[in-house]
Amino acid sequence: MNIARLLVCVLAAVVAGFAQTSEGEVRFSVHDAAGNALAASIDLNSESNSTHKTVRANENGKAVIRHLPYGLYHYMITLNGFKPASGMVEIRSAIPVKLPIGLIVGPVRTVVDVEDHLTLLDPHQVGSAVTVGSRQVAEQDRSTPGRALPNLLAMQPGWLLEANGVLHPRGSEYQVQYIVDGLPLTDNRSPSFAPPFDIDNIQSLHVMTGSYPAEFGRKLGGVIEVTTTPDTAKGLHGKAVLGGGSFNTGHGYFGTQYGWGRNFAGISAEGARTDRYLDPPVLNNYTNSATTTSFSGQFERDLSDAQRLGFTYSHSDARFQVPNELLQQAAGQRQDRDSGDNELQARYQHVLSPVLLFTARGSFQDVSADLWSNDLSDPIAAFQSRGFKQGYLASGLAGQAGAHTWKAGGDFLYGPVHESFGYNVTNPDYFDPDTPSHFAFRGHALDREGSLYAQDAYRYRNLSLSAGLRWDGYNLLVRQQAWSPRLGASFYWPAAKLLFHASYDRVFQTPAIENLLLASTPAVGSLSDQVLRLPVKPSGGNFYDAGISKALTGHIRLDVSVFRRYEDNFADDDVLLNTGVSFPIAFSHAQIHGVEVRLSIPKWGPLSAFLNYANQTGTGFLPVTGGLLLGDDASDAIGGSSSFPISQDQRNTASAQVRYQVNKRLWISSSAAYGSGLPTEVASADIDALVSEYSQAVVNRVNFERNRVRPSFTLNFSGGATVWKHESRSFDLQADFLNATNRLNVIDFAGLFSGTALAPPRSASARLAFSF
Repeated sequence: MNIARLLVCVLAAVVAGFAQTSEGEVRFSVHDAAGNALAASIDLNSESNSTHKTVRANENGKAVIRHLPYGLYHYMITLNGFKPASGMVEIRSAIPVKLPIGLIVGPVRTVVDVEDHLTLLDPHQVGSAVTVGSRQVAEQDRSTPGRALPNLLAMQPGWLLEANGVLHPRGSEYQVQYIVDGLPLTDNRSPSFAPPFDIDNIQSLHVMTGSYPAEFGRKLGGVIEVTTTPDTAKGLHGKAVLGGGSFNTGHGYFGTQYGWGRNFAGISAEGARTDRYLDPPVLNNYTNSATTTSFSGQFERDLSDAQRLGFTYSHSDARFQVPNELLQQAAGQRQDRDSGDNELQARYQHVLSPVLLFTARGSFQDVSADLWSNDLSDPIAAFQSRGFKQGYLASGLAGQAGAHTWKAGGDFLYGPVHESFGYNVTNPDYFDPDTPSHFAFRGHALDREGSLYAQDAYRYRNLSLSAGLRWDGYNLLVRQQAWSPRLGASFYWPAAKLLFHASYDRVFQTPAIENLLLASTPAVGSLSDQVLRLPVKPSGGNFYDAGISKALTGHIRLDVSVFRRYEDNFADDDVLLNTGVSFPIAFSHAQIHGVEVRLSIPKWGPLSAFLNYANQTGTGFLPVTGGLLLGDDASDAIGGSSSFPISQDQRNTASAQVRYQVNKRLWISSSAAYGSGLPTEVASADIDALVSEYSQAVVNRVNFERNRVRPSFTLNFSGGATVWKHESRSFDLQADFLNATNRLNVIDFAGLFSGTALAPPRSASARLAFSF
């Protein structure tokens, strides 16, 4: 099937698509005692979800607030000449909640009682999840293109940021799934693999590490629901941003939306450049320039009060250099990479009844990545071109029946995968004598995956139960299927303001698609007289999670979670020779366990803050059960059952932030992050050679006795001010001062799979945003 036919099939079958989302909407209708419509102001807030939205009802007294994460919300409705009306509303499904509100004539009140603290806890939450609201997204620093979103996620409990923006939730390697406006993305989205997300387009994030609904599958180390579609306010709205900072970094963004009648349309464009894109292996930061660009457009129309149709197109690309080590720079090495992503979505929603919703979605995605090396590359010149084209369809229904909220459906993805790779050895002294001086590979395969699921949530007073069952079928280089049950429960003790929760997830996780064909081809048998090449199979696992959430006062919340994960065919990656090209491998199994603590103050007057701490231990077990290993690595890995710390085994991780609103127009904040250090496997006898490659200062940041990188610490300061404001138009200025102590933090050092990478030194950035 060619691409044109595939695209036609996707769009024609969109009425069979079903969105993956944990969001709902509220439809307000405001009137007076006589039934006359009122254009009142509506304020909706949830401290547990970090969500605050303000809208004004139209001339018909109607207002729709969309993209609300499941949870408990407090609303306040005000209009001059009427008494304010307030109350609570729950969002538990994608079915719209209709809320008619009657206002009573009364005197204007200068002081309005605010009861947002009532939403500090969600009394029916099952599992570990955090919502990052629009304010925190907007204030995240943009000092390095492509890093704003990974850096923001790394501040959440249980998430670890490794070299080059690679995220590891609860010890998982590359098992991260983004769900962007309902579209699941399961390929590696870190900056060295794919174009970065434009954070200026993001409205909010919902981050999950446990108690996954059965509709979620394929990649379940951690799930990030990304909302980019803003609320469909009438008239013209938008934002323009211009910023820059250290390392000759500059970026610009423009986005605008227009709402009229039942229609909504929006476009956005972004561009950035920098001289420090990846995390370099040496202090000199050689050959590390990059440019990124993106464009998106969307259109939505409410066909009626019960039906909605929408389309979205996005394009993004990144072109960047690969940083050199000292010896590579002296040799004159130059390596360039580029990546591109084109996505087209169509979606349809139909409210069949007040308790039944049908949603449809189809999409087409075209992802590519390339690598080029010059003749002076040392010790090897590598070349690569890979990518995939994928169509996605699904179908399902969501409904409510008494105390039950249920959902059922399925999905299917189909698309060709292609890879080509080659190298030329330029310095034979680095390789075994039998290593071929040249190698070339080209491969194609067809990816076909499908799933079916059913899930239900039940509430009885303060008890909440969830159950689901999912079937997955996977067919790329291996063919496998699995059933995955999911269970969860929570109990709320109102007198103590205490929530208990526990969950069990059976997971089926598909292998990383990047360079999977290369790792599986028989052609690699020519690279060494010792070759281990095994098919990379999906990972199966049992995830357990339990914890408490406690309101300590009306403003402070404590969350504690304990988790254990047992995985078979534990996914990791390796690097082919010295090419920098990584590919998936799998170990026999792994055990990961830990505890996460979060103390948060969503809002206490002008103050907001959080403190996160995670203690984690991850152990992998041989033998290797999938992927490619060469030489001595092959003979060492194929036998035995010894254990080792997984590459993401950082025992202690902490982060904190304090923000203070000085006045209506000025805020300041400070954040800090600590990591106890990742494991490394380097013999101290090689220290002279390591110094010649990386420098003495970098080598000093390694504890060779413990085989770990020494602890890292970063202290940051930020501040922002509204320098001009008139009605809905404003100019806002923000400045960020990062790693204020200029500490040398080594992320990875000569790791078995990760190489060497240094965190950014002291840097500064500023940006000016115009909103209208």
